[in-house]
Amino acid sequence: MKIEAYQVSEVINLKKFRNEYTNEPLLFNNSELFYKQEENKYCYLLSYGVVVFGGFNDLEKSAFLKFVKTFAEDLVTTKFEENFDLQTDAQTALILRYNSITIPEITEDSIRIVMLNIGQSVALDYYEFLTLEIFQDSQKFTDELEQTGTFSHSKKDLLKFIGRTLNIKNSIIDNLYIFDAPDVVWENEHLERIDKGLKRNLDLKMRYQDIDYKLKIVQENLKLFTDLLQNRESTRLEWVVIILILIEVFDILVKKFFE
Repeated sequence: MKIEAYQVSEVINLKKFRNEYTNEPLLFNNSELFYKQEENKYCYLLSYGVVVFGGFNDLEKSAFLKFVKTFAEDLVTTKFEENFDLQTDAQTALILRYNSITIPEITEDSIRIVMLNIGQSVALDYYEFLTLEIFQDSQKFTDELEQTGTFSHSKKDLLKFIGRTLNIKNSIIDNLYIFDAPDVVWENEHLERIDKGLKRNLDLKMRYQDIDYKLKIVQENLKLFTDLLQNRESTRLEWVVIILILIEVFDILVKKFFE
């Protein structure tokens, strides 16, 4: 079975989708919707804008994604997707390769764990892309400081940049449970091996840490930029005060001259 994950948007309204979609989900909570369409056909919706398919053909995927987008916010236009093969062999416990996994049999719990990890992998691709963008923008600010010795950006621009950075970091923390396994994993040793194996195979923790490291660098730069901006505003205020004092002194001198 082919597992295919797509980053569709920033957010999917799962509650609204569930109310509109006719099938009854196997699992529903604030962050996940998991469906079994028919024998060996599954779909998984994650609140952070990811849709994962198991056993769907291209036509079925296209129709389903079109429907999902009506419940999505901030559609992602850049392509983020990942494919993974799920195979079965009753004679083996677990085999993991670069882009495939072999398990004894497909159960609702086992395929859910596989689809969840592939979905998180695609989401990490998307967050890596966003983090690299703001990291590069932050470097432009530091390059300007190095080359000109000045910080020319406005307070509004800096505040917008800070907001963008915080939104990305909050989305990652709120949505991706890279270090937390689903409850069902703790109750089943086989599912735990699948979950841990996929996390290692897909480098989920390392990629998450790389994003976190870049965001920390950006935050440190933002603190520096904020301090520079405050100093600039303080200097401007001091000059305004000096000019006002000079004007007052000049006014006094003029009055005395004409007395």
